[in-house]
Amino acid sequence: MSNSLLVTLCTYNERENLEVLIPEILTQVPEASILVVDDNSPDGTGAYVDSLAAENPKIHAIHREGKLGLGTATVRAFQFGIENGYELLLNLDADFSHPPRFIPAMIAENETHEVVIGSRYVKGGEVEGWGMKRHFMSQGINLYAKTLLGLKTKDNSGSFRSYHVKKLAEVDWSQSQAKGYAFQEEILFRLRKVGASFTEVPIKFEERKFGVSKINWKEAASAGWVLLKLRLRG
Repeated sequence: MSNSLLVTLCTYNERENLEVLIPEILTQVPEASILVVDDNSPDGTGAYVDSLAAENPKIHAIHREGKLGLGTATVRAFQFGIENGYELLLNLDADFSHPPRFIPAMIAENETHEVVIGSRYVKGGEVEGWGMKRHFMSQGINLYAKTLLGLKTKDNSGSFRSYHVKKLAEVDWSQSQAKGYAFQEEILFRLRKVGASFTEVPIKFEERKFGVSKINWKEAASAGWVLLKLRLRG
């Protein structure tokens, strides 16, 4: 089909990264369309994507009025994919921590699985540049999510994933509870409830090229509380 693959990026102050990242994505999957959902970045991310879209009809931008959260940005990207009839939707972080070279291996697995996770925690996966605290925070939230939500996959907090759009359309995303980083676990929880099939592909998580990480202990604690509410309310 003409709309076979949509690559989505949710951004806040990622212009420097996008200048390098978007060409690299198109090198790996030249047939893909790209959607950037930008939360009114002060660094001009949205305007930069508009300039690309003016030259390439396969690049799209959605501009939101402020920093409304990763969860709602991801839902908006899902809605775009559903509304425009894409077959696959692949999401990755806009900071180069998810190297585009892994995209072909991930979408190849979508031949037999509806959700493919680019995983740091299966055999062959690895993480570059983290200190002990960051490892502890990530491993802790993953174990917590597996225990609380009944997830069988090992990397539940990363956003590097590809999905069958028809399966995404089976979920009522208006019922989403998480606004920030906990939304990654909520996605898997809701897709499990509609019977999605899962697999994980090893990736190397690399440190961002430009800018600063937006994850912190406050975000991690908030995610833990949201996941508890999600489990209780279902």
